[in-house]
Amino acid sequence: MSSSTSGTYLVTGGAGYIGSVVAAHLLAAGHTVTVLDDLSTGHRAAVPDGARFIEGRVQDAERWLDSSYDAVLHFAAFSQVGQSVTDPEPYWRNNVGGTADLLAAMRDAGVRTLVFSSTAATYGERATVPITEDAPTRPTSPYGATKLAVDHMISGECAAHGLAAVSLRYFNVAGAYGRYGERHVPETHLIPLVLQVALGERAAISVYGDDYPTPDGTCVRDYIHVADLAEAHLRALSAARDGEHLICNLGNGNGFSVHEVIETARKVTGHPVPQTTAGRRDGDPAVLVASAGRAEETLGWRPSRPGLAGIIADAWEFARHRAAE
Repeated sequence: MSSSTSGTYLVTGGAGYIGSVVAAHLLAAGHTVTVLDDLSTGHRAAVPDGARFIEGRVQDAERWLDSSYDAVLHFAAFSQVGQSVTDPEPYWRNNVGGTADLLAAMRDAGVRTLVFSSTAATYGERATVPITEDAPTRPTSPYGATKLAVDHMISGECAAHGLAAVSLRYFNVAGAYGRYGERHVPETHLIPLVLQVALGERAAISVYGDDYPTPDGTCVRDYIHVADLAEAHLRALSAARDGEHLICNLGNGNGFSVHEVIETARKVTGHPVPQTTAGRRDGDPAVLVASAGRAEETLGWRPSRPGLAGIIADAWEFARHRAAE
């Protein structure tokens, strides 16, 4: 189903950060959207106006999925890397078991197009950057392992049953899109944590390691604006082909260090951001940067908001509005 014509889509996990932004983009493009979310990590306030909302589990998708849907965009996953290490069982049950149930429901309903929110955590620690889709997949956390298992499951579904699927793997998503932004509890992502310091909600930002082999000694990561990410998901709907599983990395292709993020946040917010230095965290590679060449070639997608200052400025506006609520 082309995203250029009006379609009917189910967005699982559409009350979460990325899912809500994608749902909003689908609505703005004239599509009909149903959000399915159990609100275990999502927020009812994040469901876009104009979307039908079903509070329910992806494991029970057969109750609502029927042939009126043109495609499913699947974001319903637990995604905290550290939590997946200390408590892996829910990740396997939800991320893998839930997706197996969703694929069965799609098969029974005759819905044969899927866009899956995958992750660069499937690659694990890579010695060579930028990372391409051909890089070996060696996840270092149960979270990454569950997402890789789902990608394998999707490939099998495409081969056996003709599913048309696109998996999008991305690194650090940031920024905000109007009233849709990061609301994680607990918050673990660098940019919203830095902005909590600027708002006075946190005393300082911890820098985990300043002796990496990078220009300023801190880790370098590839940040992508959440609105750019959403646009890639819409393009993926048009790129899906029966019986094929396309896997694309999404990213800026450029990396920003932890120090660069903090200093840019100071400039954008006009507030001091005190920082402390702690030891390295186990498993933190020095540099993670994506090659998005395949996405440009197959989806016709390139990030239109690659600047770090713009990403942080949008996140800052969202954070200030939330603080004022």
